[in-house]
Amino acid sequence: MFRNNYDNDSVTFSPQGRIFQVEYAAEAVKQGSVVVGLVSKTHAVLVAIKRNAEELSSYQKKLFAVDEHVGLAIAGLTSDARVLSNFMKQQCLSQRLTYDRAMPVGTLVSLIGEKAQMNTQHYGKRPYGVGLLVAGVDETGPHLYEFQPSGMTQEMLACAIGARSQMARTYLEKNLDEFKSCGREELIRHGLKALKETLVQDRELTVENTSVGVVGFREPGKKALEFFKVHDGADVKDWINSVADDSAATSGEGAEGGESMQVDE
Repeated sequence: MFRNNYDNDSVTFSPQGRIFQVEYAAEAVKQGSVVVGLVSKTHAVLVAIKRNAEELSSYQKKLFAVDEHVGLAIAGLTSDARVLSNFMKQQCLSQRLTYDRAMPVGTLVSLIGEKAQMNTQHYGKRPYGVGLLVAGVDETGPHLYEFQPSGMTQEMLACAIGARSQMARTYLEKNLDEFKSCGREELIRHGLKALKETLVQDRELTVENTSVGVVGFREPGKKALEFFKVHDGADVKDWINSVADDSAATSGEGAEGGESMQVDE
């Protein structure tokens, strides 16, 4: 993993045009627990798996509210995420004090992209070891953005980052066409199903390890805002149960299909 001469700082390019410190920061994101984001015409949803470092510790928060119209999910170093989250809160507050309006989501994400990119340009600094999914609503509708340690940001229709996130991405790609027309509850269930795909065999979604964040419009075609809210504990129980019921029904249909094929033989 170590590259002699070219991985001692974040301002030196290798002969292949790579900055290894940025790539190492991206590896920290891949080690974090998975988070999933989806967006429809009316809502943006973030879902996350929480980890506890040991049996005696509590579960770490994965979702944070930045302003009433925007929130984020993290994968990677929580301490770095806290710094970026506080910076975003300051920018949103400054926007409201100066212009008396909420900051557009795209503008806010571009600001943290510029802040992160500066750390790859100045000697003695290191990239932020965290990836973010930023969900929010502004005058143009719901949005979902991905932020990477390199400072790159991009708007997404659906996204997953963190450990074993490729399984969630596969689910999102298969069902992408459905998300745009989904309502609030259906979009949350899709997010939880994608999250469920990333679990190892002996783990399940529970009220202790699952978080859901939702922001959007209260009614289609109207500008009444449903503020970003993080749902934990008992708040997510019904959603988890509905996803489990759907999985049980699907497995039941598969078993019936297998029996009928056996008869046909």
